[in-house]
Amino acid sequence: MLKLTKKADYGLMALKYLAEHPETVALSAKDVADAYGIPAQLLAKILQLMTKHGLLRSHAGMNGGYSLARDARQISAYEVILAIDGPFFITSCTKGTKSCELTPSCTIKEPLARVNDTIAGVLKSISIQDLAEHEQPANRAREGHGLVALTL
Repeated sequence: MLKLTKKADYGLMALKYLAEHPETVALSAKDVADAYGIPAQLLAKILQLMTKHGLLRSHAGMNGGYSLARDARQISAYEVILAIDGPFFITSCTKGTKSCELTPSCTIKEPLARVNDTIAGVLKSISIQDLAEHEQPANRAREGHGLVALTL
């Protein structure tokens, strides 16, 4: 089963929250953590990491905190996951240049690499703005809309 790490989940949630509050110059890690009930210290580390990768701006001072470094439409879910967890692969044989001893007889490396590329493509197509505009499932269910999920 493919699954995002908690850190990646928290990073996406934080950027979504910042995108939902464009009127605020900067929000603290505590503001975001309190909104979602997640550990503030862990979130602070994640926000610092995303700042290092150019996804966020850090604002010092009494009213300091974090803001998006670019428009929410210009930041993809893929970028966030890459910044937090590094490159992702659905199988270890697609990592790096080191050759696997089973390469001559392997019949799944290329198909799995295509699956990996497809997942990366989907994540690249989802912006933080898309996440911020997405309605809550309970509201959508009441309106009779179906939900779309990526499952493998």
